[in-house]
Amino acid sequence: MNVVRRLRTIAVAAAWLTLGALAADAQTVVKPGFNLFTTNQDIQIGSQSAAKVEQQMPMFTDAQAQRYVETLGSRLAAKAPGAKYPYRFRVVNLSDVNAFALPGGFIYVHRGLLERVHSEGELAGVMAHEIAHVALRHPTNQVSKAYLAQAGLGILGGLLGGRSQNTGQIINTVGGFGLNSLFLRFSRTMESQADIVGSQIMARAGYDPVEMAHFFHYLGQQAGGNPTKLATFFSDHPSPANREARVIQEAQLIGRVQPAPGIGNLAAVQSQVRGYPPAPTMAQLAARQGGGSTGTTSTDQPQTTVSIEPPSGRFRQFAHRSGLYRVDQPDNWNDYVASSGYGVTIAPRNGLVAASDGRQMLVSGVIINHYVPFGGSVAGQSFDANGSLFGDSDLEQATSDLVRNIRRGNTYLSVSSQQRRTISGRPAMVVRLAGQSGVTGEDERVTVVTRELPDQHIVYMLLVAPSKDYASLTPTFDRMVQSFTVNENAHI
Repeated sequence: MNVVRRLRTIAVAAAWLTLGALAADAQTVVKPGFNLFTTNQDIQIGSQSAAKVEQQMPMFTDAQAQRYVETLGSRLAAKAPGAKYPYRFRVVNLSDVNAFALPGGFIYVHRGLLERVHSEGELAGVMAHEIAHVALRHPTNQVSKAYLAQAGLGILGGLLGGRSQNTGQIINTVGGFGLNSLFLRFSRTMESQADIVGSQIMARAGYDPVEMAHFFHYLGQQAGGNPTKLATFFSDHPSPANREARVIQEAQLIGRVQPAPGIGNLAAVQSQVRGYPPAPTMAQLAARQGGGSTGTTSTDQPQTTVSIEPPSGRFRQFAHRSGLYRVDQPDNWNDYVASSGYGVTIAPRNGLVAASDGRQMLVSGVIINHYVPFGGSVAGQSFDANGSLFGDSDLEQATSDLVRNIRRGNTYLSVSSQQRRTISGRPAMVVRLAGQSGVTGEDERVTVVTRELPDQHIVYMLLVAPSKDYASLTPTFDRMVQSFTVNENAHI
């Protein structure tokens, strides 16, 4: 490392140290956000997407370069947190300085990146960042949020229903397999999370995380002089505020790294790669191939004649198999329990309406589920990135994020009131939404009840009914809310 670069590193790190001494082994804890998919579905989605990517993009077949990237990637992936995905690494014959990840561990490194890095540590930094996106499940988190915006309230209870239970149907709804933009472009919050977790992966694999900061600094310098080669990187990886400094801060939190021996001769690999004919840019490839396909959206016409069975006066207790919660339900209402997770939809006969594509749309009933903030959390803190609708407490932030995402998929709903409550001994909120349903064409009311958990997550209930039926259903809904009990010791 030359003297100028070292001085720059020390100066940036010192700015963070003025906030207080940073203890070693106090790494930042990052938790993934909301996800509709299992880790096995991540692998399935990634595998199908990778097959399409490799049909659309030119793979670089040099054995020495491929072996180098695979070996480095395997070393890093062995230190990744979360599910043990079958990580796979390929080199793409494109000249842009870039790398990208697909769900389930499919990582692609552009030849242009391999040619431009100054050290094995810099390359490790970019690859660890992509591995972190996979480990934090950012690609399918993006898909989950996009699908929620189209699938209706039923999805919040884990109710996919009909043909929508097929993973391929969900992915095609939001843009299809292959180079799905949801897999490739993340928010600044997600980029920051991947920087933090990528730094931790680097350190465990024997690389100094400061090398990641060096590469980000280099990219910033080069952006003004050669923007064409870097445009794809900055499009796919929007830069969080103080990016270099935050990586250096994490390096300080991690503490001393036991360096690992290099896996090969990077200079020799780069010399070999540069001997090939120039590779095209991503823009040139896209121009040759023409436009891509887009996903489909529902064009259901409102159904105005929905006859909903009234609730019985007799109740029975529903207890979720996890032991997390119990609730009384009318004995003539059915419960539709999600195959995984904590979700259930409790609905009367005709309370669920099938859309033309097989999705089950809830028009009357109750949804209960556990909620992880959709963007995940960093150091135990999660927040509505768009600004809280209700307040700054963890419960208010989480409720705001949930309500905002409900409204994103059901734009006809607006907030009519809110209040604070206590449910089973914990702080709770009640938010009332109303609007004309796009499914029935009738005015609809949705009451969102959220109850705080000790880890800043929440359990929520959604009470859904046409406005004309809401008054008659209020005693039933009140009974269900009052009977709702949560066993925090069962929460994982």
